[in-house]
Amino acid sequence: MIEVPAYAAEQVRAAEEPLLDAGEPLMARAAAALAGVASGMTDAARARILILAGSGNNGGDALFAAAHLAETRSVDLLIVGTRVHEEGLAAAVAAGARRVELPDVRDAAAGYDLVLDGILGIGSTKDPALRGTAREAVEALLPAVRAGRTHVVAVDLPSGLHPNTGECDDAVLPASVTVTFGGVKTGLVRGRGPEMTGDIVLVDIGLREQLDAVEPAGTAQVSRIVDAAG
Repeated sequence: MIEVPAYAAEQVRAAEEPLLDAGEPLMARAAAALAGVASGMTDAARARILILAGSGNNGGDALFAAAHLAETRSVDLLIVGTRVHEEGLAAAVAAGARRVELPDVRDAAAGYDLVLDGILGIGSTKDPALRGTAREAVEALLPAVRAGRTHVVAVDLPSGLHPNTGECDDAVLPASVTVTFGGVKTGLVRGRGPEMTGDIVLVDIGLREQLDAVEPAGTAQVSRIVDAAG
């Protein structure tokens, strides 16, 4: 394991802002690394993958990762937010991913090998609890996940987990792996975070200089670091 700093969600957002303003392709870097981790956990010939895409940037990360995965794997997309990252959705569908609805997921819940949880990210500091379609989808998938039939890759953090405190209710998909971007969020190592995150993979998307200039909020142990910044 590798010890690294951990940061509050607000610190990570502040580090991202100037790079986003400058047009740095942070989402593309995150999505490529996410797809690489997911590919390593599945068999291309047999794997069935479900993407849970929320309204924010985590949904975009998951959809662009789906575009990579759908080139070699069977990928279903469930849009659970009130809006969707249209460019990411178009890329995923063009690559062969198939849109499904909540009843389809309920019927096939035990048949997925892998779920990419891209419902909520670090924007959920006020109230991270899942609601509506997102909560219903998670509740439908939980029995297969808890039985070990379906594995989960959390996109940046498990949806429903508070990114700073690690608090959550029971409608959270426990991840086998959490692929977190830029810096480890303190919620992954506090509260219920350790029971929900599985192995943590830290993806360097180019925030190191900005984060090195602030005082970390804690420390974390990660299984590996992926350099996606080039």
